[in-house]
Amino acid sequence: MATKQDLRGQFLALRRALSAEEVTRRSEAICAQIVQASLLPLAGGNIHIFLPITRQNEVDTWSIVRRVWAQHPAVHVCVSVTDPVRHTLTHYPLTPHTTLIENRWGIPEPVGSAQAVPSNQFDLVFVPLLAFDGRGHRVGYGGGYYDRFLAECRPDCLTVGLSLFEPSPEIIDIEPTDVPLQFCVTPQWVYRFR
Repeated sequence: MATKQDLRGQFLALRRALSAEEVTRRSEAICAQIVQASLLPLAGGNIHIFLPITRQNEVDTWSIVRRVWAQHPAVHVCVSVTDPVRHTLTHYPLTPHTTLIENRWGIPEPVGSAQAVPSNQFDLVFVPLLAFDGRGHRVGYGGGYYDRFLAECRPDCLTVGLSLFEPSPEIIDIEPTDVPLQFCVTPQWVYRFR
């Protein structure tokens, strides 16, 4: 068992130790697991995906985005813009023509005048994380942005964490506002929690 703070430090260090080539290899394996497990909606709908903070060695989600664009054109891909004052995320369509600018944390965010997509319109949300445990609880950077977002999603929306590493020890300091995942995909496995 471990606290979020302990796991945050441990997994940040583990990620920093990975080479760019290893992050790419593991990210491509995660994409392959998603495809093999048929987690992508085929007939349409909206999916939310996070774009990677490269300097944090996050899962490179661009291979997932490009696969959806190429093979599932009826599926709408959306990404978020972070509001650090209200601690919220606002979601916008991502297309091959979307202009992206990195925010202060290094997150690529869309700019322009596209109409926002409400949180309750998503069928699938890919969730960033530093660590997760065998019960589907996750450790993020600590801002609570995704917990607020996931609490606004429909009950039938799939929540899928993406992790470069296998599960951590059980997280002992879970808060009532923490929203557990339904799935987590690693380079080796797809974990289902509920």
